[in-house]
Amino acid sequence: MPYFDSASAAPLHPVARQALQASLDEGWADPARLYREGRRARLLLDAAREAAAEAVGCRADELVFTPSGTHAVHAGVSGVLAGRRRVGDGLVVSAVEHSSVLHAAEVHAAGGGAVTEVPVDRFGAVAPAGYADALGPSTALACLQSANHEVGTVQPVAEVAEVCGAAGVPLLVDAAQSLGWGPVEGAWSVLAASAHKWGGPPGVGLLAVRKGVRFSPQGPADERESGRSPGFVNLPAIVAAAASLRAVRAEAEAEAARLRILVDRIRRRVVRLVPDVEVVGHPDIRLPHLVTFSCLYVDGETLLHELDRAGFSVNSGSSCTSSTLTPSHVLRAMGVLSEGNVRVSLPLGTPAEEVNAFLEVLPGAVADVRRQLGVSEPAAVAPVADSVELDALGLRCPQPVIELARAIGTVPVGGTVTVVSDDEVARLDIPAWCGMRGHAYVGESPREVGVAYTVRRLR
Repeated sequence: MPYFDSASAAPLHPVARQALQASLDEGWADPARLYREGRRARLLLDAAREAAAEAVGCRADELVFTPSGTHAVHAGVSGVLAGRRRVGDGLVVSAVEHSSVLHAAEVHAAGGGAVTEVPVDRFGAVAPAGYADALGPSTALACLQSANHEVGTVQPVAEVAEVCGAAGVPLLVDAAQSLGWGPVEGAWSVLAASAHKWGGPPGVGLLAVRKGVRFSPQGPADERESGRSPGFVNLPAIVAAAASLRAVRAEAEAEAARLRILVDRIRRRVVRLVPDVEVVGHPDIRLPHLVTFSCLYVDGETLLHELDRAGFSVNSGSSCTSSTLTPSHVLRAMGVLSEGNVRVSLPLGTPAEEVNAFLEVLPGAVADVRRQLGVSEPAAVAPVADSVELDALGLRCPQPVIELARAIGTVPVGGTVTVVSDDEVARLDIPAWCGMRGHAYVGESPREVGVAYTVRRLR
């Protein structure tokens, strides 16, 4: 069964499996002890740290291992904010950061700290000037992912790090999605990553803090991992994580070139094979293995189930797959379609035959979902009114947009259709629909229940 969700968790690399099994026999003792079993464990831990630091591009004594990438992010954010509290309480983040960063920002704001969000363009990329504008004399820390986990867009980390350096503000980089493909360029200050993203075992994160960065670990003091990650380390998993990182790096250049060809094939063909599809994320400045697209008039959860039944494991940032019924914060910040969102992230070694098979299955799966929702091309009718209002209260994604599509032909060119909806997704998807179908989004206005979204017919 083809697995196309390595951005969530990559399959365990064979080198990681071998290293894990070997270190279970050799690395079970406490590396802080002086007897031979402890010394042997310490040698394994030191070797793993050296290998990971080399891959990250930092000194070994700047890197510690944590129980997860999320733990590394939280420890990094809280530690720098506490260490630089005399400077101020300002925290700057991009609008498309991983939830671990945004959750840390929420905690900071709840404690009275100031949080500034830097917007992104339609590709999901920040502008270095946006960070320059957001930084101030009281900014203690800035955060920026190296590459987006939902759409694959690579961020200008080196340029933003230069801006932050000029302002005297440390930059924390979430490198979870990109570290397996290569080191993060630029003069970053703090870096976090997660082993299960590159084929290491779950439960291992990396936190690198450059010398000279003021850092105050939060929580009770602990003598392990420089006091930055308390508790007994999972040494076998750490050894496997470091070994697999070195292995995937050795394969990265050749595999990136091969997978980029396959992803380019998906990007080109999906818009030809499936009507009303928007491919999102930057077409060129992106991760080599990841592509995301959204399908109009499609329920995301239903589409994922259809593809699963066809034998393909993919993921989605669509609001329709979330219990909150709110759009993905990444897609919302980009201002792109969130309906029927599919993220394909190819693991190392994915054969071309599996990608070709996916492209054969996808059009039928989308058509089946649209048929279940009763989507069809509306019959040509004479306009019935200059303006029409639709009651879509209680209808969930993608139904409000489906109702809009059915009604647009009932008004003349220049006429308007107003959709009243209480689904927050409509705020994102109705303007995106207008852009795809060539109509004008007039705007929104609050109602006693829900919000009214008005569209002007242009053709």
